[in-house]
Amino acid sequence: MKTALLSLAVLLTLPGALHAAVVSAPPDPPHGPLLAIADLRTNEGAALVSARWRYRDAVLTPVDGRGPGPDLRATGPTVKTVDLLPRPGRDFDGAGWQDLPASSLEVRRGNGQISFGWYRVSLTLPAELAGVPLTGKAIAFEIVVDDYAEIWVNGELPVALGQSGGPLPKGFNAPGRVLLTKSAVPGTKYDLAVLAANGPLSKSPQNFLWVRSATLDVHGPEAEPPAAGRVERLDPALDAIVPKDARIEKVAEGFRFTEGPVWVADASQPDGGYLLFSDPNANTIYRYEPAGRVSVFRTKSGYTGADLGAYGQPGSNGLALDREGRLTIAEHGNRRVTRLEKTGAVSVLASAFEGKRLNSPNDLVYRSDGTLYFTDPPFGLPKFHEDPRRELPFTGVFSLKDGVLRAVARDFTGPNGLAFSPDEKFLYVANWDEKKKVVFRYEARPDGTLGTPEPFFDAGSLPGAEALDGLKVDERGNVYVSAPGGVQILSASGRRLGVLAVSELPANFAWGDADGRTLYLTARTGLYRIRLSVSGAGKKEVRP
Repeated sequence: MKTALLSLAVLLTLPGALHAAVVSAPPDPPHGPLLAIADLRTNEGAALVSARWRYRDAVLTPVDGRGPGPDLRATGPTVKTVDLLPRPGRDFDGAGWQDLPASSLEVRRGNGQISFGWYRVSLTLPAELAGVPLTGKAIAFEIVVDDYAEIWVNGELPVALGQSGGPLPKGFNAPGRVLLTKSAVPGTKYDLAVLAANGPLSKSPQNFLWVRSATLDVHGPEAEPPAAGRVERLDPALDAIVPKDARIEKVAEGFRFTEGPVWVADASQPDGGYLLFSDPNANTIYRYEPAGRVSVFRTKSGYTGADLGAYGQPGSNGLALDREGRLTIAEHGNRRVTRLEKTGAVSVLASAFEGKRLNSPNDLVYRSDGTLYFTDPPFGLPKFHEDPRRELPFTGVFSLKDGVLRAVARDFTGPNGLAFSPDEKFLYVANWDEKKKVVFRYEARPDGTLGTPEPFFDAGSLPGAEALDGLKVDERGNVYVSAPGGVQILSASGRRLGVLAVSELPANFAWGDADGRTLYLTARTGLYRIRLSVSGAGKKEVRP
């Protein structure tokens, strides 16, 4: 992590580091070569997939609702509001739908100005399209509506917590695109409903609703990306952890400095969840979906002070989920640990110790009983150890249990990554210090305190000036630490088993995907992954 600060002048020159729009992630959704298209705006194209189009106006209707209650949700007093009807699940299949020939989709509909309408198309995947067998192919639906559109698939709207914008406000006449399946089965039926809206909403337009384009796209398999690193095998035991054919892949790039990843398991998502990770230099938390989309989850993730320009890493660093799935954030510039509530409110968990402000919380981990541990080096401050803003005389490890904040270790110059052993008997802590590259192991006591530190792994003999950064443990007790040369994989006894030599040095990592066996690596300007034979220690993160 500190290397990013020392090379800040270089990192600040990276193009597009502040905006998700320039992140070189795969297209949304990712796909291989386009093999065939059914143009659903033509009668001939619609016939290829037995498509039936219908239309119905949607209207804003006065309804009774509930105002905000003490929990900030709709639990307060009854209020008068409006709802957009019909909508899926509420009188959606009733009367009032007009059958449309596909060739009539360019006819202007709605009443102009602020108006809404539903376009609906049902279709069935054939055995082949334009001579291309569909079995096993990726199928995407794409539509461009004048002006805005939301797409429902089989009664579900694919919205996701924290996605940037969403389908409606992407822009005037922006293509709406959903991946219907990665592996098509002929005979599968889909019911697609597209809510169209005139825009801009704040300036009543003198135009109408109509469909500019609508297609069903058939794609072949994706080309295998080039390897973005290598696996160094130092011990035969590594073969049980890293498969022989495992490859390191780069899945996104264009960031300033990636850090603090956490996987959010969500069964409603196509790949079982998504990854959140920080870019402390860009003051942003990003969201990555394995389907290939990168979006901004949270801007100004760690600091909004007027002197932000003085900071090298003002944003968030470590991320973790508590037992209720709430995101906990180590905020560098704000020098605090916060929790993002399900209502969207922010709770401050820790900001000061014994009346003095924290340095800059870096990484954090929860024990299964809810106790939070975090490291607090000065690396988020503009001048690090010598910064005049510092108030604490030490840089250490803290625990927060039952509302009580304790300094449980003070013998570090740069406490950084930390992780529990699978049985939670031990807490591992990595020290960022070019002169003392050591991972320490502590007995983790039930009251939140720690025992006497034991040196677990000394990387001082490894070539390279890099110190130690992120740290994780897998389900078998093997320890992974960012160190000179890459991710050092150590046995539970501290024996070096191998190295993940990524093309950029990883700062931290997290297990993800539906089975928890993909290791995601946040490494400088990119995001990487590798499939392993093991998953991470502890319970899988749950949906916030």
